[in-house]
Amino acid sequence: MRRIKLIVAYDGTNYCGWQVQPNGLSVQEVLNRALSDLFGVPVTTIGASRTDAGVHALGNVAVFDTEARMPAERVAFALNTRLPEDIRIQGSEEVPPEFHPRFTQTIKTYEYRILNRTFADPCRRLNSTFWYGKLDTDAMQKAAAYLEGTHDFKSLATANPAVTDTVRTIYKTRLWKEEDMIHFQITGNGFLYNMVRIIVGTLMEIGKGTWPPEQMQTILEAKDRSQAGPTARPEGLTLLKIEYPEWER
Repeated sequence: MRRIKLIVAYDGTNYCGWQVQPNGLSVQEVLNRALSDLFGVPVTTIGASRTDAGVHALGNVAVFDTEARMPAERVAFALNTRLPEDIRIQGSEEVPPEFHPRFTQTIKTYEYRILNRTFADPCRRLNSTFWYGKLDTDAMQKAAAYLEGTHDFKSLATANPAVTDTVRTIYKTRLWKEEDMIHFQITGNGFLYNMVRIIVGTLMEIGKGTWPPEQMQTILEAKDRSQAGPTARPEGLTLLKIEYPEWER
């Protein structure tokens, strides 16, 4: 039995998220179906990140096990001929059988895009969130810096997280504006449910002038979801990449 690793990119607009679920079509379901068709036997993938409905990815990771002899690097090419246009495999390789995309130390990087202009742009509505008012990017940058380091992110996750450990480490944040698009990138060792979207919702409140940048530290210390901003919409969020330092070394 061989284990094949896939780098999966997708536009999440038409899907109920990554994970197979009964209430709608998921990216994983489409991928499993295409793999089963390719190899002629039922195939089930294991995904690294369970992105929400409407969230996109350029570098999600999935693995599957197979006895097929097809060269691992050819799987991406064969699979892409069976996938819809909004899902594409960016690479495939064989990994050791013990490699697990979720239970291995990871470094994840997300990007959130905010279209900040007077009128919405219909051509960019699917991969950014629109806000018509002024946003102070300098204040947002200062607030984002408070996130770096190891903190309890209970205030910046869904009110009833499925996990008991809400401590995470953020290695780096970046926030900048190019013309009318604000980009926010965040890299960490893991993220709680809705964490990035709640962080962005909080940053937007700071950008609007509702709070000063220093409020981010107060919010972190409160460990209370009600103290943070709203959850930003899903379409602005993209999972850029997942790194596995132990395996890459």
